[in-house]
Amino acid sequence: MTTEEIELSAGTVAYRDTGGDGPVLVLLHGLMMDASLWDETITELAADHRCVAPTLPLGAHGHGMRADADLSLPGVARLVAEFLDRLDLRDVILVGNDTGGALVQLMMVDGAARVAGVVLVSCDAFDNFPPGLTGRTLVLSGRLPPRLFGMFMQQMRLRPLRRTPVAFGWLTLRGDAATARWIRPVLERPEIRRDAVRTLRAAADTGLLLAAADRLPRFDRPALVVWARGDRVMPPEHGRRLAALLPRGRLVEIDDSYTLVPLDRPTELARAIREFTRSSAAT
Repeated sequence: MTTEEIELSAGTVAYRDTGGDGPVLVLLHGLMMDASLWDETITELAADHRCVAPTLPLGAHGHGMRADADLSLPGVARLVAEFLDRLDLRDVILVGNDTGGALVQLMMVDGAARVAGVVLVSCDAFDNFPPGLTGRTLVLSGRLPPRLFGMFMQQMRLRPLRRTPVAFGWLTLRGDAATARWIRPVLERPEIRRDAVRTLRAAADTGLLLAAADRLPRFDRPALVVWARGDRVMPPEHGRRLAALLPRGRLVEIDDSYTLVPLDRPTELARAIREFTRSSAAT
């Protein structure tokens, strides 16, 4: 797996790419995360898939975005579409976890010309946006000026505070090393703090995913919904509702995991994705 960079309309975006043949998976992460969310899942899938994982400007990215960049979720979804165009990726299986799944839903209802199918993994949906106590706390903190937001986030240096329900404690059972890594850019770099605050302030549109849900039944391509049975941030019933809404939707539920299934149960997630891509190809 190599790490590359591409210049897009919003700024420079880094991405991980395994290359190779097989179905193309484009994997999207959530707020205050980066592409490393998918590392263990990619390790499981790289033998027979091309895995491409961009680090999107959602608060843990490595390059500050342009001052005029649209960092709302619809703006970032359009950035993902631009990313697919620039890399000329075709017949993509678009995979999203946490807020990455919200981006996938926005692309599903906006045409998604290069997308052959989708995988939604324990993600924001319906009225759960911003999601749960974690999401609401994060969006409220985004009302602070960037400097004060950085001071607020300094407490995340301490593991006991990262493990609280208002931080990452209800998002992952096992991924504390990753969460400690994800907060560094916003703690250390003012341009990343500015971008994060811009994104969080734009995330207050609570009707965004409800409007998208009304149009999801028009998505006629294969769709897999993977949900953590023990999820405490993304209600498991939302996974069942999403699968039922999608004409070609299937549901897989995974035990012993919170929202960040790629951290908690990467092997089981990879198995579900592989079975999905094989069955979709056969169909």
